[in-house]
Amino acid sequence: MNKGKVNISNAEVLEALKDVTDPEIPVLSLVDMKIIRDVKVDKDEVYVTMTPTFAGCPAIYQMKSDIEEKLRELGFEKVHVDLSFKEPWTTDMLDDEARSKLETFGITPPTKHEGDPTSAMHATAICPHCKSEDTTMENPFGPTLCRMIYYCNACNQPFERFKAL
Repeated sequence: MNKGKVNISNAEVLEALKDVTDPEIPVLSLVDMKIIRDVKVDKDEVYVTMTPTFAGCPAIYQMKSDIEEKLRELGFEKVHVDLSFKEPWTTDMLDDEARSKLETFGITPPTKHEGDPTSAMHATAICPHCKSEDTTMENPFGPTLCRMIYYCNACNQPFERFKAL
């Protein structure tokens, strides 16, 4: 490891963190998901602020560990990864590219809700396989806290939908 100042900017650290994927949705990075909220470099130290999708997200410790590992690879001796719930995470933070990646992965992206996630929960789920709107929610509880299980009546395929939060 380098001693003293690591010659890496905040922007370069953020770019490197694009390699750290969400453990539950590996098609998206923590940067794509806007879970990484802030990065500050100070000599050989780096400070990262993150907000997980849920306060009780079971992947929090894995995400922190993956961030720390990536930043140590860059040469930082001291890595600080702090959780912040000052501004809650919401699915409206996902940009069009992240939503497209989810759909390509087979997960229907959440409907944008502009602060009213209840309305988005009742919106039609479009099948990521055949694009049909003839779908039915099978279970509001999917393999992770942030997903639900749907069934497409058109192509007879089950699929997941990311919950609107």
